[in-house]
Amino acid sequence: MQDVTISVIARMKSDFPTKFGIPRQSGLVDELRSTIIFEPEFRNPDTLRGIEGYSHLWLIWQFSESVRSDWSPTVRPPRLGGNTRLGVFATRSPFRPNSLGLSSVKLLGVEHTEEFGTVLHVGGADLMDGTPIFDIKPYIPYGDCHPEATGGFTDTAGEYLLEVDFPEELLSILPRDKRDAAIGVLSHDPRPSYQRDPERIYGLSFAGFNIRFTVKAQTLLVQEVTPLSP
Repeated sequence: MQDVTISVIARMKSDFPTKFGIPRQSGLVDELRSTIIFEPEFRNPDTLRGIEGYSHLWLIWQFSESVRSDWSPTVRPPRLGGNTRLGVFATRSPFRPNSLGLSSVKLLGVEHTEEFGTVLHVGGADLMDGTPIFDIKPYIPYGDCHPEATGGFTDTAGEYLLEVDFPEELLSILPRDKRDAAIGVLSHDPRPSYQRDPERIYGLSFAGFNIRFTVKAQTLLVQEVTPLSP
């Protein structure tokens, strides 16, 4: 197999310090806010000239926490219960020959900063904090949007949404601008598909807080919110 050299052009700054709880696809939680910070050698503002004209971007990035030396031709998608095997190229599993991810995100703004040069603020991203980004391309509606497309087994994804019971006294602990995003993330059921114990307490690290919750039937109940250790 031929080796190819590829450079990291940027890294994502997001509210997810770990993989647990990250939405399974980009765009599922519009309220999520992230920032793309370019590596020093790519901080030439000319590289972004004209990008303000687009509403959405494609990100090509690495599943940096899932890199393996080997790979399998089949994987077990969590949404199928973790028991059904499909071809790796028929899924968006992170366990791929080249560990590459593809996400469509909303461009919210372009900001010129003293510390990091020009950065991009985006919405709806499904990337962990620190994720290396290899390329950024504009989303072009006439070529990239296919309303008639079918989504295979993912067409039933909406059936997995949970009702979130987030007591006001706990929700108020989170910064106001993070509350809707937290509820959105929780509604998409962060649990692994093989864990369905209604008595088990799960912990989600998000925006500097640990959110502990249980799930019974189709309702997720938040039990505790505490600051993460520095």
